[in-house]
Amino acid sequence: MSRVYNFSAGPAVLPEEVLEEAAREMMDYRGTGMSVMEMSHRSKDYQDIIDEAEKDLRELMHIPDNYKVLFVQGGGHTQFAMVPMNLFKNKVGDYIITGLWAKRAWKEAQMFGTANAVASSEDKTFTYIPDCSDLPIDEDADYVYICLNNTIYGTVYHELPNTKGKDLVADISSCFLSEPLDVSKFGILWGGVQKNVGPAGVAIAIVREDLIREDVLPGTPTMLRYKTYADNGSMYNTPPTYIIYMCGKVFKWLKKNGGLEAMKERNEEKAKLLYDFLDESRLFKGTVEKKDRSLMNVPFVTGDADLDALFVKEAKEAGLVNLKGHRSVGGMRASLYNAMPVEGVEALVKFMREFEEKHVK
Repeated sequence: MSRVYNFSAGPAVLPEEVLEEAAREMMDYRGTGMSVMEMSHRSKDYQDIIDEAEKDLRELMHIPDNYKVLFVQGGGHTQFAMVPMNLFKNKVGDYIITGLWAKRAWKEAQMFGTANAVASSEDKTFTYIPDCSDLPIDEDADYVYICLNNTIYGTVYHELPNTKGKDLVADISSCFLSEPLDVSKFGILWGGVQKNVGPAGVAIAIVREDLIREDVLPGTPTMLRYKTYADNGSMYNTPPTYIIYMCGKVFKWLKKNGGLEAMKERNEEKAKLLYDFLDESRLFKGTVEKKDRSLMNVPFVTGDADLDALFVKEAKEAGLVNLKGHRSVGGMRASLYNAMPVEGVEALVKFMREFEEKHVK
């Protein structure tokens, strides 16, 4: 069977070139006679892999020297807890609620102190980004928290909130490495890699050094302290070695293909193809306010749940898979991550056009 065009929101499409290279190295990594899956994380060979991955990520994102790059287990839900556990001093965090994941992070923080919802777009089913120019920031807030790109609802911040001097913490899972980002504007950037960077199983946290502290909340477990990872090169315990290796290969692929500036151009081209069609379509419509549209995740509907289901079914038969919207919202969603080729989006638009011709009289 030939490969399909995979529009999954995560775990998601990976570059074919990366998969092919990993396949070649599966049984024998560079003359070691073993797979990276079998390799001791304490070996020089593996140390070189993780060091090079970090070096390449730093180069891609222009990460300043006073930020640590941490490879952390537990995915996004663990970061929902790690952020307040590590940053709470006054035990106050301000949260901007723009989707399910920001809402879950906000609720998790309530376990450890006060979590204020200082803005929300829930009144319109998270179809826009609220005005964040003059938020009621708590003077005791230890940080302001956002989800930069909303995977489920397809919105993105085109301007960062005015945090009134408070550190900004951002979940960047679904826009990680999709375009340049000024790391210095954030206290912490973190993202699960399973959307745009690698296989599921790692979150990468980019943490400014002054936020890596001993004086975390009492009772914070060893493995939930950023300092544990920072002091031990992300290898206090056995890390997810193979996933980090795969992320490193994706970083190399990004560098080879022009870096994040080139990715932004490519992603804008792909998104424009789909949004332009949605804007003219007689059947399909996008669900997000135009000014807040994401380049990565594009939700759309026909307005008829049965027709949506038929579209998803027939699209799958045509080799366009994982287009069903998140279970919480229904409809359809196309995730256009870095590894999705423009040909995939062209094939999707062509199929949508043909489907429309059949179903609009």
